[in-house]
Amino acid sequence: MPHSTPRDQGRPGGRLPRARYEKELRRLQIELVKLQEWVRAEGERLVVLFEGRDAAGKGGTIKRVTERLNPRVARIVALPVPTERERTQWYFQRYVEQLPAAGEIVLFDRSWYNRAGVERVMGFCTPQEHQRFLRQCPVFERMLVEDGILLRKYWFSVSDAVQEQRFRKRLSDPTRRWKISAMDLEAITHWEEYSRAKDEMFTRTDIPEAPWYVVESDDKRAARINMIAHLLSTVPYGDVRLPDLRLPPRPEPTGYQRPPRRLQTYVPDHAAALPAPDSQSGSADGPRGDGSGRRHG
Repeated sequence: MPHSTPRDQGRPGGRLPRARYEKELRRLQIELVKLQEWVRAEGERLVVLFEGRDAAGKGGTIKRVTERLNPRVARIVALPVPTERERTQWYFQRYVEQLPAAGEIVLFDRSWYNRAGVERVMGFCTPQEHQRFLRQCPVFERMLVEDGILLRKYWFSVSDAVQEQRFRKRLSDPTRRWKISAMDLEAITHWEEYSRAKDEMFTRTDIPEAPWYVVESDDKRAARINMIAHLLSTVPYGDVRLPDLRLPPRPEPTGYQRPPRRLQTYVPDHAAALPAPDSQSGSADGPRGDGSGRRHG
C-alpha cells in the first residue's frame, strides 16, 4: 500500500484548517445520512472495523461518523474483556453475535483483530491460538462477504511521537483521563513488537474480498475526512425517496391549565449563576424570559 503523510498531501503546516474541516465534515455527514437511509431501505448490512494503535484517532472518527445517524440503525460495538465463559468459546463467536441484521450498520471500535495485536503482543493468547486466528480470519471474512455483508477494514496509523503527545494530553485532561490505562502506556515499550504483529496481520488478512485500508492519522481532522470520504466511495448507495412530511397546524387552546409550578420539583437554575460574559463575547440569544406565549409541559 502506498505510504503518504499529511505533508505529502499539500496542507500548509501539515494540518487541515478547522474551517475547511468543518465544512467538508458537514457535507460528508449529510452523505452518511443518505447512506444510512439506503442501508435501511435496501436491507443491506454494513460492518466497519476500526483498528490501530492506542490514541490513533479511532474513537474520534467513530464519533463523527455516527453523530448525525440514527442509533437504531448505526450501532457502535466496543466489547470488554471476554468473560471466563467466552474464553472457552470459538474465538469469533462473541463477535458474530454483534453482526448486523438487514438494514443495520455496525461499527467495531476494535474487533476480532484484538487477537492479532494486543493479545499477541501482551501474551493474552498462546502462539498456537494466534496462528489459528491468522488461518481462520480470512475464511471467516470471506464467509461474511459471501453472505452479503459489506465489510470495510480501516487501520489508523499514528507515529510514535504523536502517540506520545496524545498520551500526555490524556493524562492531564480530566475529561479524557478515562481513555488511557496502564496497558496503553505499556504499549509504548512494545512499539516494535506491535509493528511486527501488525505487519504479519496485514500479510495474512489483507485479502481481495476484504482488504485493509490505511488511514494516516497524525492529523486527526484529515484522518476523519479521509476515512469517511473513502467509506462513502466504496458503497454503491443512492438517494432514497423519503415520505413527504408536513408540519400540521397547531390546534387552538381548549382551556387546559397547567398545574401550579410549586407542585413540581425543578432542577436548580445552575446556568443563571454562571459569570456574565464580557461585552465583546456576550451571547446574542436574547432574554431568557417566559413571556413569549409558549406553552410548557
